Amino acid sequence: MCGIVALILANLSSAVAVDLQEALYLLQHRGQDAAGIATCASGGRIHMHKKNGMVAEVFQDGATLEGIPGSMGLGHLRYPTAGTSANAEAQPFYVNSPYGICFAHNGNLINATELRRYLDVEAHRHINTDSDSELMLNVFADELSETGKARVNNQHLFDSLSRMYELCQGGWACTAMLAGFGVLGFRDAYGIRPLVLGSRHSPDGFDYMLASESVALDQLGFTDIRDIHPGEAVIIEKGKQPVFHQVAPRKNYAPDMFEYVYFARPDSVIDGIGVYRCRQQMGRRLAARVLEVLGPEVVNDIDVVIPIPETSSTAATSLAHYLNKPYCRAFIRNTYIFRTFIMPSQKTRQKGVRRKMSAIKSEFKNRNILLVDDSIVRGTTSRGIISMAREAGAKKVYVACCSPEISHAHIYGIDLASPHEMVAYGRDGDAIAKTLGADCVVFQTLDDLKEACVEIAKEGGRKEPHTFEVGVFNGQYITPVSDGYFDHLEKVRGKGRAIKVLDCANEVAPYRHADEGG
Repeated sequence: MCGIVALILANLSSAVAVDLQEALYLLQHRGQDAAGIATCASGGRIHMHKKNGMVAEVFQDGATLEGIPGSMGLGHLRYPTAGTSANAEAQPFYVNSPYGICFAHNGNLINATELRRYLDVEAHRHINTDSDSELMLNVFADELSETGKARVNNQHLFDSLSRMYELCQGGWACTAMLAGFGVLGFRDAYGIRPLVLGSRHSPDGFDYMLASESVALDQLGFTDIRDIHPGEAVIIEKGKQPVFHQVAPRKNYAPDMFEYVYFARPDSVIDGIGVYRCRQQMGRRLAARVLEVLGPEVVNDIDVVIPIPETSSTAATSLAHYLNKPYCRAFIRNTYIFRTFIMPSQKTRQKGVRRKMSAIKSEFKNRNILLVDDSIVRGTTSRGIISMAREAGAKKVYVACCSPEISHAHIYGIDLASPHEMVAYGRDGDAIAKTLGADCVVFQTLDDLKEACVEIAKEGGRKEPHTFEVGVFNGQYITPVSDGYFDHLEKVRGKGRAIKVLDCANEVAPYRHADEGG
């Protein structure tokens, strides 16, 4: 999962960099590994700044962007999926031929091995990183070079994208910029990864922005927001209005369920589904499930409902209201600690839980508590939280999870964990509860999770989406997946983790004392 942005201003003398940085601040939750911005100034000159780190660090709170020209540009936030976390993989990527293309990508290609071979043997294009994004950029560039024209038009771009879609498999949302021409955005034919477009009136006409989530557009004054549809592309030339085209037949309309469960901000709307309202519905349905599994007598003895911050708070409020129980934010989150599942090792994640969260002991002592979590992957956070609750004096600790058991790999851009690392892998409910140290764990059913989202879509008068990408829960992925892909994914993950550990060691090495040994 990454965050992507594209922005083109009506005033060709204006600078786009500051607005791009603001958009990245608003999407920081989508990627904390690296950040980058590329702009295009007069004469087609590309200006780019990118490296590992958070937005504020990379751009030095805006100081780095002062004086960077260009009325159009791209922004990217990286959360590592396939590959490594090397600086070389920070985006946007750039190729000079043909036409000077910048590229920002959110997603994952499930035929990366075949594409790498194709680019080497047939297209004769060199790939310098392990990133899927660089592969996709070069496939697009190779197809675009087939035009053989000194200058391209919209139809050339749409035709090249159509040929690229025939070669690439997976889930993606992308933005691109052609030097001196304009920006474009496109989305996979299943609608797995999100992408929205909005406009903003200015004295010189209209500015246009593409982003992963609507919150970036809302906060920067963009309106008339619409989703880019599955298999659809949009091109916005300098000084012109957007042009839309279906570059690939729509194969489904199945947004990734994890956007609604965990990743997206609650103030975003994705594919017509308000994330906040959706999480409210998850809480209501989960409350009914808690009553069904635990029974009225056990539920009656529960003293308080406590969310595990932050994403579960909305659902926990609804659940508490449905069960007529007090709601208390009894865990305090340190906002300066990253999401722990992104950390490179299990030991680091375990320490990270204690750094990330602390308990208000008075709210736990001699009480039966019901903890509400959005999802449970490895169980590291849940296990640490339950341990803290018991240390604070809780008598009984029940856990209600807004999503079903996660026991399969995510293959469309969110590197949750390897299946064998997941707490639900090969375990039933009782075994999961025992492993986590809880008295009982109640999981949302997959049908209820889907219905929670569909209900909100219907509230807005939409008939779609009514299907979702839910492969992490049941192993039934929305796209075809080759038999050897999962072995390939494990090899890539193993290589990436080894490099992360080495990178961390190299960062620490200058500060080690001589007596710490080799």
